[in-house]
Amino acid sequence: MRVKGTVSYDGSSFHGYAVNQDVKTVAGELDSAFSQILGTEIITTCAGRTDRGVHAQGQVISFDVPEGTDLSKLQHSVNRICRPWIVVTEFNETSSEFDARFSANGRTYRYRILNQKTPNPFLTSTTWHIPVDLNVEKMKKASSHFIGTLDFSSFCKRTPPQDGYRERSLIRTVESATWSEKDNNILEFEIVASSFCHQMVRSIVGVLVRVGKGQISEKKIPVILEAQDRQGVGSPAPPHGLILWSVRYPSVAEDLNRVAEGESAP
Repeated sequence: MRVKGTVSYDGSSFHGYAVNQDVKTVAGELDSAFSQILGTEIITTCAGRTDRGVHAQGQVISFDVPEGTDLSKLQHSVNRICRPWIVVTEFNETSSEFDARFSANGRTYRYRILNQKTPNPFLTSTTWHIPVDLNVEKMKKASSHFIGTLDFSSFCKRTPPQDGYRERSLIRTVESATWSEKDNNILEFEIVASSFCHQMVRSIVGVLVRVGKGQISEKKIPVILEAQDRQGVGSPAPPHGLILWSVRYPSVAEDLNRVAEGESAP
């Protein structure tokens, strides 16, 4: 039975999502808990492999369990083992062809900045504290340059391809990129795209903050994109302000209906 799950986690104490030998990761904790509860090896697939220190509000996972597994009891048991840092918020049976990563057609990330002179100890692990005033209007204007289908080579950390494989394309389609001002001097950047490459969101935020500080003009953004040179971007924003907020899929209910009728899910 294929299961779709939604997971929230505080990434502060984890070395990223993906399983990594000898270090604590989100997938390592989840896979171990599921395997222990079900008495068989469970390997989860996720919608997006978050880096060390990055959080998730709506990470999505998929995995197979024995037929007839009580998902409510499974959710209760895994949360008892993994809480408070990892919490499964929802489980659903889904199509056997559903894949948390490859079935997704949209992902939303949010990045939060605490923009005030003094830090806030209660927000230390979830916001980037910037003590100087940022020009939010300039940052909003600069964000528009990232919307569309673009080559984000300047904003992505390149991962060497595996032997026998070509280097992955860094062209991505961004649907929206917006800033909003929240209570308690928090600025929130939200970006939606079909998919993201490694460190893309953090690199974009880093450049937008430089715009907000008056260090570079928003007119330089197209030049940086066109250069396809990561050296011109500067350091990415720190990971702890970033949250994988949600993942978008075609209707799972429609997929289940098609499977029941003998058709293939898209």
